[in-house]
Order: sequence, then C-alpha cells, then structure tokens
Amino acid sequence: MIFNLEHSINQPIILPENRGVELYIKREDKIHPFVSGNKYRKLKYNLTKAENNGFKTLLTFGGAYSNHIAAVASAGQNQGFKTIGIIRGEELKNKVDDNATLSFAKQCGMQFKFVSREDYRNKTSQNFIDNLKEEFAAFYLIPEGGTNPLAIKGCEEILNDDDANFDFICTSVGTGGTISGLINCSKPSQQVLGFSALKGDFLKEDISKFVTKTNWDLKTNYHFGGYAKINKGLISFINDFKKEYQIPLDPIYTGKMMFGIFDLIDKEYFPKGSKILTIHTGGLQGISGMNAILKKKNLPIIE
Repeated sequence: MIFNLEHSINQPIILPENRGVELYIKREDKIHPFVSGNKYRKLKYNLTKAENNGFKTLLTFGGAYSNHIAAVASAGQNQGFKTIGIIRGEELKNKVDDNATLSFAKQCGMQFKFVSREDYRNKTSQNFIDNLKEEFAAFYLIPEGGTNPLAIKGCEEILNDDDANFDFICTSVGTGGTISGLINCSKPSQQVLGFSALKGDFLKEDISKFVTKTNWDLKTNYHFGGYAKINKGLISFINDFKKEYQIPLDPIYTGKMMFGIFDLIDKEYFPKGSKILTIHTGGLQGISGMNAILKKKNLPIIE
C-alpha cells in the first residue's frame, strides 16, 4: 500500500480579513484515498503487530458510515488480511449495497456481522469477545475507532519538527486517540485543542488515560447535536470552505472542528499573533453516505 506522507503539508488558510492570527491545515487527508489522516496513523503499528504475531484476520467495530470500517477494509485488502466488521444495527443487514461505506468495505472483502444496538454496547466485554472468537476463530482485534496504545503511538508521529513553532494544535475528537497522540508529542509551549464530535464531555476521562501533560482542552460546543448530526448551517459552512480554499471537509469531524475554530477566531479566543495548526483527519468517504441521508430529507447536500 502506497502512503504519500510527503503530501501531508501545512497549507495556509487565508482568513477573510486580518484577524491577527495565522491559520494552517495539515493535509493528512492526502496521505491515501481510503486510509487517510488519523486512520493511517492508528493502523500503522497495529497492522505491523498483527503481521508479526501471525494473525491472518483483522476484526473491528463500527457504524453504518464509519470511516474506520472503510479504512480497515481497505488496509486489510492491501496488506493481505481477511477483515471482519461488527456493525451496529441489525436493520443494515439487507441494506449494504445502498450504503456507500458498507458497500465499499464489502468490495474490499470485509465480512460483516450485524448486531443490535443493545448488544453492540457490550462489544468490549470479555463474554462478547469470547463469543466472537468462537464464531470467527483467531483474529487481531482493533477497537472501535482504532484507538489503543499502538494507535496513539502512530498519532504521535503526526507532528514533526517543522510544527514546533505553532502555538495551538487543533484536531477533531471521536474516540480520543488522535488528540492523545498529539498531546504526547506536543511542545510545552503549545496548547492542544480538541473539538468533540460527540455530545457530552465524557471524552476527557478517556483522553486522560493516555496522557500525562495538561496543555490541552476539549471544546464540546460544536457537536451540532451529537455524533453524525448536522444542520443547514454546517452544510453551508463546509460548502463555502471548499469553494474558498479548495479543501473538502467531512461533516462528522473536520467540518465541525473548522467551524469551531472559525467561531473561536471571531470571538478572539486566540491571542493576537497566534499561529494555529489544524489537523485534517480525512474521513471524506463519509460524505457520499451523508448526502444520501440529506437527499431523503430534502436538505442541501455537501458539494
């Protein structure tokens, strides 16, 4: 599998007027068309461990439009692994071909097991895992969203020496792995800001399990109602941003993050002279699935 790490450049975002700050976006989405951004970072060392330990199968978890499911399916196909996806929602079993994410994963050879939302909540229990082992035999387990210590190790490689002069590092947050890696590799002079895509502040506890530094904060006011929830305002922002900067944003993570950053800039949250680096974590494959939902609701689509 070819990963173009040299494409992960810091692209300047020229703000509409002089706001007294500099804004850049690290184009991690350009690393690979399907295993882009933090998906590559999280899978890198996990796939190496799976191969070194003789595993032939990867098993992971996700929902109907999971970027992680698509990335594992693609990476597994390219690296010679069989892949199994435990999918939340039994009603999706007969709708795979109507779902862009699941149909892509299927094309990559992923085998699915659809479970009820109630059962899915028990996915981390030992009994649930033991039952999967009985059904599928030996597999290398990758948690939902990919976050584990090896994933965080990979995310610690997102920042490089050229990023040391930034005052703020911003990222979207789902399971907490990416921001944990960024915090661990950040400089003492830097502040790491996470923009949660989920409703609530419970992620702070999850992140705290993987970090010891305190130079970070979680912004929880830009979730737009919760995971995968969007509205016309966010759609308009994403479309305007792409038109202005020729950079696509996904509606689940990076769109909400960038909306939040622009709002904080407007509110003069960042001190004058600040240099801000945002991380584009990819996830663009989810746009087609979201647009299918928007069309059914007669809402504007993401262009």
